[in-house]
Amino acid sequence: MPSLNYKHLRYFWVVAKSGSIARASKHLHLTPQSISGQLGEFESVLGIELFRRVGRGLELTEAGERMLGYAEQIFALGDELIDSLRDQSFSQCKPFRIGIADSVPKMVAFRLVKPSLSSEEPIKLICREGRLTTLLADLAVHRLDMVIADRPMPENLNVRGYDHFLGESGISFFGTGELLGQTDLPFPQLLDGAPFLLPGADVALHTRLMRWFEAERLRPRIIGEFDDSALLKAFGQAGIGFFAAPSAIESELMQKSGITVIGRTDAVREQIYAITNERKLSHPIIATICREAQHTIFGDAGSPN
Repeated sequence: MPSLNYKHLRYFWVVAKSGSIARASKHLHLTPQSISGQLGEFESVLGIELFRRVGRGLELTEAGERMLGYAEQIFALGDELIDSLRDQSFSQCKPFRIGIADSVPKMVAFRLVKPSLSSEEPIKLICREGRLTTLLADLAVHRLDMVIADRPMPENLNVRGYDHFLGESGISFFGTGELLGQTDLPFPQLLDGAPFLLPGADVALHTRLMRWFEAERLRPRIIGEFDDSALLKAFGQAGIGFFAAPSAIESELMQKSGITVIGRTDAVREQIYAITNERKLSHPIIATICREAQHTIFGDAGSPN
């Protein structure tokens, strides 16, 4: 089995990011012939083709795409190492890395993560946001200490992890005074035919809301779907449409001028999970986050593991 030549890997990475050997040569301060020869040697040792020619440019093969994904992680970790050596404060504070699925409302994420900064042991908090599957892959290789998600571990992923239910909340519906002034109907009938901002299809709340609309025989006019909860709320606060959010963060949302609660339901629930590599919570910071979530943020709705 050939060992990995990291110099060759960096040449490959720069070429893949640049899109051509000519552009990569300027970044690496090497001749195109030298880079081309090194790439050829790299492919020969690996026994795979990483690039294919398309016109005057280069295109990654399927194997090249896989290689690029690993290279991104390797060099990102290397940059993180250099930063940690340069930053004296980092060496004195143990990093604590949390992945936050982009489907989790930002205000919920903030309230969940905040207790980690009150730990007795000084830490440097590192938050990564992204799709749940990507974050779970990082968790599997211990690049993250925990992941916060709006659903448990997907059953179709070949990744080991353990769910810790943090709690759940009913849903509140919000709108501007101007939108509310356009109807005389009570809640929830006022949503029928009204402009509505829906979470994206990858957000667990999306399906739950659609089922509730169907059960209530409501057909709101969906004028936008948003994977990012903060962007959705920005549109809602601008009066573009009604929107829904967990009742647990209702007071924070009400601090925004012009927003009012038009109704609530417990028939739709927002659920939050912590996903970790350990079945029993031995990590003190993770245990603190879970405890605070269950007893402070979600009240009695959270059940201890």
